[in-house]
Amino acid sequence: MSKEKARTEELSISGEKLVSTIKEIIRQGNVRRIGVQNKNGEQLFEIPLTIGVVGTLLLPTLAALGAIAALVTECTIVVERLEE
Repeated sequence: MSKEKARTEELSISGEKLVSTIKEIIRQGNVRRIGVQNKNGEQLFEIPLTIGVVGTLLLPTLAALGAIAALVTECTIVVERLEE
């Protein structure tokens, strides 16, 4: 029986690259949760991901991220990945 561990990564990016970076992270797989923080460390958005989440279910979420990206100049993406 395998045990899953969570590993957290933080990426600092500009607001204009927010949506494209999150799309790429989702494509990479093994992601449990993605959070977006402003430069003060305040949580702006959190996306819990499961194995069954695909394309069309993410469209409203990506639209909301686009709105956030327009408001922030600098942000941090916190990615929680699963490891075996």
